[in-house]
Amino acid sequence: MTTKKKVVKKTVRNQSIKKTAGRVKKKVPTIFVQIAAYRDPELLHTLRSLLQNADHPENLTIAIGWQHSPYEKWDNLDEFKDDTRFKIIDIDYRKSKGVCWMREKIQKLYNGETYTLQLDSHHRFTEHWDTQVIEMLEGLRSKGHTKPLLSSYLPDFNPVTGPEGELPAPWIMEFDRFGPEGPVHFLPHTIDDWRELTSPVPSRFMSGHFIFADGIFVKEVPYDPNYYFHGEEIDLSVRSYMAGYDLFAPHRTIAWHEYYREGKSKHWEDHTNWASEDRISHAYHRKMYGIESKNRKLKDNVRTLQEYEMYAGLEFSTKRAHTMTIQKIRPPVSLDVESHTQGLVPYHKVCIDVYKGSLPEKDYNFWVVAFTNKDGIEFHRHDADENEINMAMSVPYEADKFVHIWRAFYSDQPADGWIVWPHSKSNGWCERLTGKFGR
Repeated sequence: MTTKKKVVKKTVRNQSIKKTAGRVKKKVPTIFVQIAAYRDPELLHTLRSLLQNADHPENLTIAIGWQHSPYEKWDNLDEFKDDTRFKIIDIDYRKSKGVCWMREKIQKLYNGETYTLQLDSHHRFTEHWDTQVIEMLEGLRSKGHTKPLLSSYLPDFNPVTGPEGELPAPWIMEFDRFGPEGPVHFLPHTIDDWRELTSPVPSRFMSGHFIFADGIFVKEVPYDPNYYFHGEEIDLSVRSYMAGYDLFAPHRTIAWHEYYREGKSKHWEDHTNWASEDRISHAYHRKMYGIESKNRKLKDNVRTLQEYEMYAGLEFSTKRAHTMTIQKIRPPVSLDVESHTQGLVPYHKVCIDVYKGSLPEKDYNFWVVAFTNKDGIEFHRHDADENEINMAMSVPYEADKFVHIWRAFYSDQPADGWIVWPHSKSNGWCERLTGKFGR
């Protein structure tokens, strides 16, 4: 009887030791934070906010591409020079070759961390941000997404007043247009139903200033230093999706980003060769994606470029977009080639020329601006507000006898005619003006 009790106790004690050992051996999640900074007075504030609002700041490795001037004494990292969590690439800003060049160098400092977080150097963070992004990513993985990725434009904040009082609604990136040089342009849009959501939402695009994914992402989708600036984000979006990553926008605000950085140094303001580098970058992008050509150099991966195009609702070779993409309907857009092709529409950029003699009033505050098809049916409308009207009317009659109203839109039908219906503060609705293009 006594012997049996001893055996039972010993067995329980051994099981307890094994469980304890298992807990000790469990790997602590770590985050490889990537920050490209260029003569930025917000860098120190960003780093402090990053650390102060993390639940586990001890688990961060912070790699900084520090492009700075030795003559700007405010731009120093002495506060963190003895902090073993920091890896700093010290670059004189005059030797910098742009953000993509810098980000590629930062990625080489990756050392097997569990996750990676890519940022700019002008952010503020919410409390518990690290716990939240990990829970979001792992929640997606538990739903069957083996390679989830979080990325989006972050909501804006003013560094003078801080993010306090800013709207909490998270943003998603939406399609705007294919630029004339080739790259896709984006617009931020609030996720209007975010309060009802319990997980991140599918997204078409990635932002360079906020990416959260498994750490191995930096190896599987390395930065392409051939990009100068424009083209970086659509290239990341495509190559990430092709590498098997599922793209999502966070359904909660994790951090804020400063957009209107007036009076702060930019790479293209300091470097006289930026225009040449930008042209080379655009040409490279067009060649990689076969834009306005059927010959592309981008190689298919786990997924194909066509699979991304059907998912996002785009076609690079013709610079067309799907109607569902234009309407901001969440992806995936198409599951088959036929429905994808049928939904693609081209981009139109047109100018309405209105004779100033037809606009006698001095206090216009609104103009209806609409377009009609060949049957005279209105199919697109983009009105002019008071600010646009004042700008257009400010040019003296002697210098230009016409007001020029530029509009651009995606449609499966070209504009045959136009309508401009002015409204005056003093006289209300004025004469309705119409015209035909090319006549």
